[in-house]
Amino acid sequence: MEQNRNRVPARSSLPTPAGASHRSLVEGDGGPAAREASERDTHGGRGTLYAEITAKIIAELEAGRVPWVQPWTGSGGVPTMPTNAATGRRYSGINVLMLWAAAVERGYSSGRWLTFRQALALGGNVRKGERATMVVYVDRFVPEDERRRAADAGEETRTTAFLKQFQVFGVEQCDGLADSALGTAAVVEPTPMEPWMDALITGMQVDVQVAGDRARYHRLVDRIDVPPPSAYPEPVNWYRTVLHELAHATGHKDRLARDLTGWFGSAAYAREELIAEMTAAFLCAALWTAPTVRHADYIGSWLAVLRADERAIVRAASAASRAADYMTGFLPADMRGEPSS
Repeated sequence: MEQNRNRVPARSSLPTPAGASHRSLVEGDGGPAAREASERDTHGGRGTLYAEITAKIIAELEAGRVPWVQPWTGSGGVPTMPTNAATGRRYSGINVLMLWAAAVERGYSSGRWLTFRQALALGGNVRKGERATMVVYVDRFVPEDERRRAADAGEETRTTAFLKQFQVFGVEQCDGLADSALGTAAVVEPTPMEPWMDALITGMQVDVQVAGDRARYHRLVDRIDVPPPSAYPEPVNWYRTVLHELAHATGHKDRLARDLTGWFGSAAYAREELIAEMTAAFLCAALWTAPTVRHADYIGSWLAVLRADERAIVRAASAASRAADYMTGFLPADMRGEPSS
């Protein structure tokens, strides 16, 4: 991403993707699973899940492992987005990183997860002694101070978001599950990226210029510059680069309206690069294509952001899921790779 100070003529609002999904972006499978949640949360004086999650991500980065890339270099499996085995819904936001990390740590080959009760409902059970993996979702409450403020001012109360956790297990930790929960064992081939990329560029109406020797997104003119494919050792790296820059473009004021004003070296700049890196990784996983780190030299700045704000990684992962959903919403249904149920 790079700032551009040129003036831009007025433009009409950009299109909204018909297929975009704007569900809660720090979630699990919702419904009954959410009701299994632990009462340990992030308000009322109890331990903060934000701090626990952030500490895990910081430890990975300090060890030189990037959580949104590690799954395929660590496990040797094909890229995939973690999915709830009972509902078919993909996990999103910070849950993607936590489930990827757990799969790598324990050597799982499947990205399918479910709660204890869901395993029972599918005719199986979690094996005795198996260790659960934490997943979180957003709940809301009204602090007492806010209740008093709203009552005194005669206004509506404002809710505060916080995280609650529940526990899930990989299907490989279970016995007796219905075949539908286990998913297909077929070998998955990476999806050809050219038609997918063409659909994204056309749908998002971003001006992509293949020229120069440096990839960048110019926010004020809504344009991506990218070197020609011949400049990359492998053709797939060109597509990964364009995905990264398109991820920045989702932050344009007429799209998802993120803060793209940060200058190089600032915390705002680091936050936006973090969002773009994860967005591209989520999209690559949807295509069964291994992501890479475009800006490994930014790890130090990402660590600084995470250490300064324990909620930063959760917010960034949520923004990345929102951006990925926005982008895939422009794709024809047969390209989205979404579950049929």
